[in-house]
Amino acid sequence: MENNYPFISMLRKYVSSSVLLVITTLAALIIANSAWGDLYRKFWELPVSLSLGSFNVFSHNGHAMTLGDFINDYLMAIFFLSVGLEIKREVLCGELSCLKKALAPVIGACGGMIVPVIVFFMVCPKDPVMERGMAIPMATDIAFSLGCLSIFSKRCPIGLKIFLAALAVADDLGGILVIAIRYTEHLNLWYLLAAALLVVVLCIGNWRNVRTKAFYFNTGFLLWYCMLGSGIHATIAGVVLAFCVPANLSNGTKFYIERIRHQLEHFPETVVTKADRNKPVLLSDEEIAMLKSVESSSDHLISPLQDMEDILKMSVNYHIIPLFAFANAGVNLEGMSLMNLFSGVGLAVFLGLFIGKFCGVLSFSWIGIKLGLMQMPQNANWKSFASICMLCGIGFTVSMFMATLSYPSVEHVDLLNDAKLGILCGTIVSAIIGCFMLNKFLPEKA
Repeated sequence: MENNYPFISMLRKYVSSSVLLVITTLAALIIANSAWGDLYRKFWELPVSLSLGSFNVFSHNGHAMTLGDFINDYLMAIFFLSVGLEIKREVLCGELSCLKKALAPVIGACGGMIVPVIVFFMVCPKDPVMERGMAIPMATDIAFSLGCLSIFSKRCPIGLKIFLAALAVADDLGGILVIAIRYTEHLNLWYLLAAALLVVVLCIGNWRNVRTKAFYFNTGFLLWYCMLGSGIHATIAGVVLAFCVPANLSNGTKFYIERIRHQLEHFPETVVTKADRNKPVLLSDEEIAMLKSVESSSDHLISPLQDMEDILKMSVNYHIIPLFAFANAGVNLEGMSLMNLFSGVGLAVFLGLFIGKFCGVLSFSWIGIKLGLMQMPQNANWKSFASICMLCGIGFTVSMFMATLSYPSVEHVDLLNDAKLGILCGTIVSAIIGCFMLNKFLPEKA
C-alpha cells in the first residue's frame, strides 16, 4: 500500500480541482453566449505588459501579448513545469521508474495517441488547414478523468486507479513532444542558442548541487523568454526546466535531522494558561535564530524537485488551470448547431476522443497483455478495464491548448470553435458512458 501512496495523493488532489474546473468551464460557456459575450471575448484581447524602460518583457516579434496570450504562453508554461516535475518524479521513483511498471501505461498511452490521430485523419476533410488539428484528441485530462473515477473510489481496484493516473502522465509527455515538434515553424537561431546556453547553466547547477529554488525559477524565466523568441513554443521551457531540477539530497538526511533535534532540545518550553492565550508572544533573537535554523534544515530534507512541485501544486490546480478553462472554453454558439458536430473538425475531434481514445488504449493494451509485455491491473477484468479506457476519452486542458495552437488566427476562429465543441462533447459523452460502465461492471466492493 505504501508504494501506491503517491497515486492516492494525486487522486485526492485532482478530484477537488476537477470540480472547480467544471464550474469555470460552465461559467465560460454561459457568459460567452450571454449579453456579455462580446465583452468576454474583448477582455482576453487586452494587452499585457511588464516594461523595463521601453523594453516589454511580455512581447513577441514587437507585439505586446494579449491577456489570452499571457495565459496560453506564460501561465501554461508554469502548468507544463508542474507536469514535467511530476513526470520526472514518476520516471525516477514512481510508476514509470522501471520497464515492468512503465510498460502498461506507456503501451496504453501510445494507443491512446496514435489511434485518435488516425481517426481524425480519416474523418476530417482533406484540407491542410483543418488537418493541423489532428493532435487535438491525443490527450487525456487527468483532473476530469480522475474526478469521474473518484465517484467509484470505494469500488474501484487500486490497480485501475494507478493505470489511469500513470497513463495520463505518459499522455502528457506525448503531448509535450507533439507541441515541441508539430507547432514549431520558424526558428530564430540566436534565441535558440541563448536558450541552449541557459539549459547548460541549469545542468551545471544540477551537477554542482545548487539547491536554491530561486536559481531555477529565475533561470527558467529567462529560458521561457528565449523560447518565446526562438520559434519553439514557450511552454516547452517549463518541461526543459523541470528535467534540470535536482531530485536528490546531496548531503543525505542525517546531518540536518541531528541539527533539528539539537535545536528543538534547546528550545525553551513555555506553559500557556487560559489567561495568557490572547497575549502577544515575543521571542528572543536567539529563539528566532533557532527556529530559522530548523526551517532551513527542513528545506534541505526535501529535494528541490519535490519542493517545487509542492509549491506549484495549489497555484496550478486552483488558479492556472481554471483560469485557462475560463479563457478558452467559451465557445460562441451563435450561428452554430449540432450539425457542426457531424462534419469537419468538430466531428473529427469528437470521434477522436470518444472512439479513438477508447479503441486505442484498449486495443494496444490487449495486444500488450497477449504478447506478455504487460499484465492486467490487479483485481481487474476486461469489463472494468474497458470502463477505464472509456474515461481516457475525457480530454480537456491539453486538448484545448492544442486547439488554440492548431487554429491560432482570427480567420480560423470557426475551426477553433468547432474543435472546442468537439472537445466538450467528446469529453462529456466519454465521461457519461465511462461512469455508466464503471457502475455496471465494477464490483459492489473493491
